[in-house]
Amino acid sequence: MTSTRTHTFEWSDPALCIAGVEGRTGLEYLLAIIAGQVPQAPISATLEFYLVGASERFARFECMPSERLLNPMGTLHGGVMSTLLDSAMAAAVLSALDAATAYTTAQLSVNLTRAGTLKSGRLVAEGRVVHLGGKLATAEGKLVDDKGNLLAHGTTTCLLMPRK
Repeated sequence: MTSTRTHTFEWSDPALCIAGVEGRTGLEYLLAIIAGQVPQAPISATLEFYLVGASERFARFECMPSERLLNPMGTLHGGVMSTLLDSAMAAAVLSALDAATAYTTAQLSVNLTRAGTLKSGRLVAEGRVVHLGGKLATAEGKLVDDKGNLLAHGTTTCLLMPRK
């Protein structure tokens, strides 16, 4: 027996996100996203997670799992959990950057420790900067369910470069 579901979603033009960073430090940019002055990144609409908190060297994303994010085993796809962690850790790095510096993820390591399910409730991914150098930054992150159970943890290395 098959059952087809439909999901429709909208996202903002990526050019609006990119333009929103102009003249802002990384933290100012993240706070503008949280305040709704700049749209969330398009990936947020695709995977149903959103930036909800940021401070110097810290970022927080939240996701309410839905059935369209499940793998064939009925658990939250590992790629979704990895993307949440990548976003939180990279945003933490961004929060520490000045208005002339950009970043890109150069390395990502994720350890999945527990399956996420539709019963997990709201998921929270938090990232924190561990090291901020002239060319590289590192961060660590944790993903927990609404009961505080650790679902995943990871690290990232981000390449720092001039904004164009």
